[in-house]
This record gives sequence, C-alpha cells and structure tokens, in this order.
Amino acid sequence: MVRERIRGLGERGFTLAELLVVIAMIGILSILATPTLISYWNASTLQAGAEELAAAINRGRQLAIVQNTTVCVHVLFQSIRMRTGGCAGTLYTGPGTSALGLISLTSGMQVSFASGTSVVFTNLGAASPAATLRVTSPTTGRTRDVVVSASGQVRVQ
Repeated sequence: MVRERIRGLGERGFTLAELLVVIAMIGILSILATPTLISYWNASTLQAGAEELAAAINRGRQLAIVQNTTVCVHVLFQSIRMRTGGCAGTLYTGPGTSALGLISLTSGMQVSFASGTSVVFTNLGAASPAATLRVTSPTTGRTRDVVVSASGQVRVQ
C-alpha cells in the first residue's frame, strides 16, 4: 500500500566522499574536545578528593558529638586517623576504618596541613585549633583547601 518509495531506484546510499567528510568532521571535533575533557576530569577528581576529605573530617566531628568526648583527627598522607579522648587517646576503629584505625581516601590525592598539625573536635563539635588542609593532585599539582573553622564547620575552598 505504499505509493511512494523512500529512495529512488538510482540512489544506493552515501558516497565514499561523503563518508570520509563525516569521519573527518568527527575526528576534528574529538581533537578539539579532548583537552577540555581532560581538564574537566582533572578538576573534578581534585574536587571529589577534597569533598571526600571534608566528609571524613566531618565524621570526626560527628563522632565527638555522639560520644561526648574530644576527637583528634590526624592526616597520614592519603588517609586520616581519629583518636577519641584527645590526640594521645584511644584509636578509633569503628565502621569504615582499617584495623589500624585508618580511613583511606579513595581519590589518591595527597593530603597535608597548610596550617596546624591536627584537628581536635570538642564534645560540642567545635574545633579547638582551626586548621586548613591542602589536597594536592599528584598528576597536575593543583591544590584545593579544606578549611575547618573554630566553630567546627568543614568546607571546601
């Protein structure tokens, strides 16, 4: 019942020249888009690493409030360790930690203190020394700061 054909009898598809032009256009567009994609990937990985560190530090704050004690958060290169009862207190080995009390950061970023040496949260959630932690991407060398204010607020800058 179809009265008209979709293609005429003489048309058999695309010519080789048309296919080569389309392939060349796809190649040029991918070459132009690749640097932007790589830059976006690196920035997103760094941001994710900083947010992961902020969440781990905030976990120490929540632990201090829930257990009504002080919690000291140490940074060990690519992981953090928490101690309850102060920096010389008991190692926290709760859920999400290894047998050594380490919470490993999965992003592979390098973490160091830009100011301070550790963060101590009181039983009310305040940080006794405010601190700034620096997250560094090993591939690009770019950094992102995680700031812990004296009130205990943890944020990524």
